[in-house]
Amino acid sequence: MHDHHHEHTPTINTLNRAFIIGIVLNTLFVIIEAIFGWMYHSMALLSDAGHNLSDVASLFLAMLAYQLAQSKPTETFTYGYRKSTVLVSLINAVILLIAVVAIIWESIARFKKPEITNGENMALVAGAGIVINTITALLFLKGKEKDLNIKGAYLHMAADALVSLGVVIAGILIVYTGWYWLDAALGIAIAIVILFSTLGLLKDSFNLSIDAVPKSIHLADIQKMMESVPGVISVHHLHVWAISTTYNALTAHVVVADAADMATITSIKQIMRHQLAHAQIQHSTLEFEMDCENCKEKI
Repeated sequence: MHDHHHEHTPTINTLNRAFIIGIVLNTLFVIIEAIFGWMYHSMALLSDAGHNLSDVASLFLAMLAYQLAQSKPTETFTYGYRKSTVLVSLINAVILLIAVVAIIWESIARFKKPEITNGENMALVAGAGIVINTITALLFLKGKEKDLNIKGAYLHMAADALVSLGVVIAGILIVYTGWYWLDAALGIAIAIVILFSTLGLLKDSFNLSIDAVPKSIHLADIQKMMESVPGVISVHHLHVWAISTTYNALTAHVVVADAADMATITSIKQIMRHQLAHAQIQHSTLEFEMDCENCKEKI
C-alpha cells in the first residue's frame, strides 16, 4: 500500500496574500473611520474604528503564527512552532473582549450625553466599510472551515460588514429624525455583536490550548473506525489533540490477535493512518499489543 498526501488546508502563500490584503485594506479603513469619527463626533464610527484596529492586530498575529508554524522542528521544539497558531487565536479572542469593554464604556458615557453627529457622512463612511469588510471576508471564505484562525478572521470581517450596515442605517435615521442618541446606542449594539462572535472563538481556542479534542473530531467515531480495520480486536488509551489549528495528533493502543505477524501489523498501521488522515488527524502514534497482554490502566 502506498502512502498518500492529502491537502486539507490552503497553501501558506494563498493565506499570506489574503492576510496582507486584509491588513492593508482594514488599516486604511481604520484611519478613515477614526478621522471622520473624530470630525463628526460619531461614537459609532470611533467604536467601529477601534474594533477594526483590533481586527488588524488579529490578522497580523494570525499571519505571524502561520509563518512560525512553517518553522522546522528543533531539539527543543520538536513540533516546531505549530502551537503558536492556537495561542494566537486565543490572544485574538482576548483582544476582542478588551475592545468590547472599551466600546461599551465609552458608548454608555455618550448615551447619557449625546453629541451632535453628521448622519450623512457617517453613513457614507460606513458604506465604504461594508465594501472593504465584505471583500476581506471573502478572502477567507474558502478556508474558514479548515482552520480556527481563518474562521476567526472570516467571522470578524463578516460581523464588521453587518456592523457597517447598521451604522449606515443609523446615519440615515439620524439625518431624518435627529435622534443623536442612536449613535451611542449603536456603539453598544456593535459591542454586543462583537461579544457574541468572540465567545465561540474564545471557547474553541481555549479548549485547543489545553489539548482538548478538536471540535470537528468525535472520539467515539474515531475509535469505531479504527476498530473496524480487519485484524483489530480493540483500541484503547485513545488520545486526540491539536498541535496547531490545522494539524491534529493521536496516540492509541491497538490490540491485535496473538498470532498476528509483522506484515499484518504493518498493514493495519498503514490502513489506520490512511483513514486517520481523512479524519483530519495528520500525526498518529500507534502502539500494538497482543490480545493476551493485560493493559487495563486508563490515563
